[in-house]
Amino acid sequence: MESRQRESSTEGEERRKEGHLASEAKVHFRVTRFIMEAGIKLGMQSIPIATACTIYHKFFRETKLDAYDPYLIAMSAIYLAGKVEEQHLRTRDIINVSHRYLNPKSEPLELDSWFWELRDSIVQCELLMLRVLHFRVSFQHPHKYLLHYLISLKNWMNRHSWERTPISLAAWALLRDSYHGALCLQYPAQHIAVAVLYLALQCYGVEVPADSEAEKPWWQVFSEDLTKPVIDNIVSDLIQIYTVDTEIP
Repeated sequence: MESRQRESSTEGEERRKEGHLASEAKVHFRVTRFIMEAGIKLGMQSIPIATACTIYHKFFRETKLDAYDPYLIAMSAIYLAGKVEEQHLRTRDIINVSHRYLNPKSEPLELDSWFWELRDSIVQCELLMLRVLHFRVSFQHPHKYLLHYLISLKNWMNRHSWERTPISLAAWALLRDSYHGALCLQYPAQHIAVAVLYLALQCYGVEVPADSEAEKPWWQVFSEDLTKPVIDNIVSDLIQIYTVDTEIP
């Protein structure tokens, strides 16, 4: 009887933990979507946006979600990413764009005491994030690898087959969406680039010519240390991100 009670208690604890993680995943999805959309409105390029998302995810890997306002962290991540990637942004612009995103029907912000308090909060939060991340805020992103892989794959493929399917667009979209989760912290940049390309090919049922006769699969040509189980894990994690998206109202 006591053994069954302990097992039941353990199962209940695991379910509560899974539910808590699922709830946090939804929050992070919403906030990283905010980072991406606010970044676009601010004219940020893809690499600074990716850096902002990575800083956000890395910060909350080191801290607890309920200890900080995630949107304040997100605004500070955008501000810091602009500095890291040399696409400097004014805090005033970040605040205005963020306010309009979070309060679409409200009037533009006045330069009152609340505005200046928020501005100071972003600056102070930036310093906090730098300390928490030990000033390691420069990252290697999959973008340059994916660009190289797409060019190489296009040269291997039949031109008509390549032009008939939007493999390139799909791969870039998958890479962008991967930043809604923490894949950027879990896997090397090269592996993520190959995995999103692999998934894009799978989605459209496109096969790489002579892949079955080759000494090694095409994806291992791009990354020698990559294995099929790693690709499957990345793809599974990416699909889980889309599952979270369907669960958000």
